[in-house]
Amino acid sequence: MREWREQSLEAGDAPYAYEYATLFDLIELARGKKDALIVALDHITDVGNLGAIIRSAEVVGATGVLIPKKRAAQVNNTVYRTSAGAVEYLKVAREANIATSLARLKDEGFWVGAASPDAPTTLWDAPVEGRLVVVMGSEDTGISRLVKETSDFAFKLPQRGFTPSLNVAQSFTAIAYEWLRRAQ
Repeated sequence: MREWREQSLEAGDAPYAYEYATLFDLIELARGKKDALIVALDHITDVGNLGAIIRSAEVVGATGVLIPKKRAAQVNNTVYRTSAGAVEYLKVAREANIATSLARLKDEGFWVGAASPDAPTTLWDAPVEGRLVVVMGSEDTGISRLVKETSDFAFKLPQRGFTPSLNVAQSFTAIAYEWLRRAQ
């Protein structure tokens, strides 16, 4: 089946049909695991960023990705290509309300950390280990107020340069590898 998809993508003659998971599916995949990473994307609209985040999440062994049903990039041919096919190996759940989903994940023993450039704590000092949901916000508006309030803590990437920030996908990759380093 994968061979057909790759041929179709090259020919451009068929849309990529993706079967989304549910929040329950992600919870079941994480059940019993000491280390489980879920990335929640709060209105990331760029499909290139979605694909790159999926790729990084899959490479570090994340449990899955959580996206909203509306006002967010959806899995399509571009996401498949940008993820280098990683979307075939990592569950992407689509839910109506990210804040409600985060509250449910907290009930299941996850900590929720919001990546925010105005956070008082850096990644090095934040508890980014174990059962963790990392929330990434859109590049133009950041993390929504309700999602930020639902989070347990906020953190930022340390930096020395003058450029205000990294792209959201690059930022997530740095965070994901810090989670992986601590999990070993």
